[in-house]
Amino acid sequence: MPGDLGVVIPAKNEADRIAATVRAAASIPGADIVVVVDDGSTDGTAAAAAAAGARVVRHARNRGKAAALETGAEIVRLLESGPGSASAAAVPHHLLFLDADLGESAAQAGPLAEPVRRGTADMTIAVFSDRVRRGGFGFVTAASGSGIARATGWRPAQPLNGQRCLTRAAFEAALPLAAGWGAETGLTIDLIRQGMRITEVEVPLAHRATGNDWRSQLHRARQLAGVARALAMREPATRRARRVRVRARKARTGSG
Repeated sequence: MPGDLGVVIPAKNEADRIAATVRAAASIPGADIVVVVDDGSTDGTAAAAAAAGARVVRHARNRGKAAALETGAEIVRLLESGPGSASAAAVPHHLLFLDADLGESAAQAGPLAEPVRRGTADMTIAVFSDRVRRGGFGFVTAASGSGIARATGWRPAQPLNGQRCLTRAAFEAALPLAAGWGAETGLTIDLIRQGMRITEVEVPLAHRATGNDWRSQLHRARQLAGVARALAMREPATRRARRVRVRARKARTGSG
């Protein structure tokens, strides 16, 4: 299969898993570009990723997940079109976003690309068939899911899942992404509002479970803040969309 898939892996301090993730991602059919965005790591993430065969770009300081995704997508664009590009195809690569801690399971992400390749989806979202959970109470996931449902009328099974494949056109339609940890929430809302098709795909991926220590709780707090910001920025449009849906429902039922 000709290369049509650019894999983007945002990473911060993932030296222990990034090499396995890169090698596994490179084995996905059609993935001829693998980019790791080292988002301000203080360990050997960049060196390990490069040694495993990834194209690596570094942020000198941590800029957050959204910035890492945008940087990675731009690097894919440059690699696919520049001199000595990885692919001679004229059609832009689809973008496959993967978390850095997937390890060897990243090789199983291929099914995420199939609906996008077939043209039946503009973006896919992974649903992990095996979920590992050690801590937390699901507050951030619930906030994201309920916020997406309020904004669009649809609630994804795993709204925060970062494993996604989308067309270049869909990605560019969502720019700029919601900042930081609000990226996935904002991306889902913005694409649905533009009439784009989103499909969930069950895949046997697995990443490091988040614990319940103070660092894990701080991470969840930052996630919640990012999700809240993304939803707040979209609230005026959410209110308008809800009024439209209410009017349409009343028109269908004949209620006043």
